[in-house]
Amino acid sequence: MKTTTTIAALICGFMIYSCNSDEHTKEATLEKVNEPKTMLKADPVVRGAYLVNTNGCNDCHSPKVMTENGVEVDESRMLSGHPANEKLAPYDEATAKSYILFSPGLTAATGPWGTSFAANLTPHETGLGTWTEGQFLTAIRKGLYKGIEGSRPLLPPMPWQHYRNFTDDDLKAIFAYLQSLNPVDNIVPEPIPPKVQ
Repeated sequence: MKTTTTIAALICGFMIYSCNSDEHTKEATLEKVNEPKTMLKADPVVRGAYLVNTNGCNDCHSPKVMTENGVEVDESRMLSGHPANEKLAPYDEATAKSYILFSPGLTAATGPWGTSFAANLTPHETGLGTWTEGQFLTAIRKGLYKGIEGSRPLLPPMPWQHYRNFTDDDLKAIFAYLQSLNPVDNIVPEPIPPKVQ
């Protein structure tokens, strides 16, 4: 009888522990599920930093440096676009019509459209310093250079067709974050059209 009572007590104790453990697991899961909702309510600059850093903006818009850990973003020139003084290596025109060629830092791309250079996204006047929030939204929503109606389209590989799916609040948060960056003086070269054969 004593053994049966002990076993019953152990089973009850285990069940109570399991229920509490399940409750903690459910709470932790709900916190993870609700985390994006919390972030939406956060400071727009914090939200913008999250979106920029999880959507590959540094991949093309930030110059890179070689470190002991491999290629990394050059923090002193983060999101400043293709360096004005960086010369591109010669390439075969025929290859450029069949493939996309990237510069070593991924800030320039050559393909059938010609050569495009990643823009300076910092708040310097050579970047987004003179832009309005409305221009930024137009640039991303409509794929227009400098967010100006009637301007040329944004060139590949800029995936504006993907980014236009952000909400207005997301795009405003991204713009707020970009405006909070260290301004970097860098005049990005104009695109180079493809050579006519």
